Amino acid sequence: MNRRGILKSMVAGVAAAAGVVGLAPAARAKTRHVRVYVEMDVDPAQEREMLDLFHNQFVPEAVKHDGYIRVKLLKRRTVLQGEAPPATNYRFELEYENEDLRKQWAASPGHQRVWPQIEKFIKTQGTYPVVLFDEA
Repeated sequence: MNRRGILKSMVAGVAAAAGVVGLAPAARAKTRHVRVYVEMDVDPAQEREMLDLFHNQFVPEAVKHDGYIRVKLLKRRTVLQGEAPPATNYRFELEYENEDLRKQWAASPGHQRVWPQIEKFIKTQGTYPVVLFDEA
């Protein structure tokens, strides 16, 4: 009985079943994506309404646009180390293939319609951080 061969076969079978076989390594990716992070302070009394708008209006509109990869809305649970940014209980995260396509989305009528509906729930209007990162 060749245990090493059996283990390799099992791993290969699981990987194939999961669709992992043949994936290109990160170094061969076509583009280096961009991500936008928005630190948000949302009144807990308005969270449900904001989340409903995000999931039922913002996301369906965002997925229609060229270059879209994903959008997430994260709710902070706890700070494990250091200090949390002041007045932040949500983090909005948007990933696009590149900055040009992200800018096209930001200028689109769809974005102009759905983002203000989310933005109105941010208590720090006009001063909340919006940070753009390039994939390294």
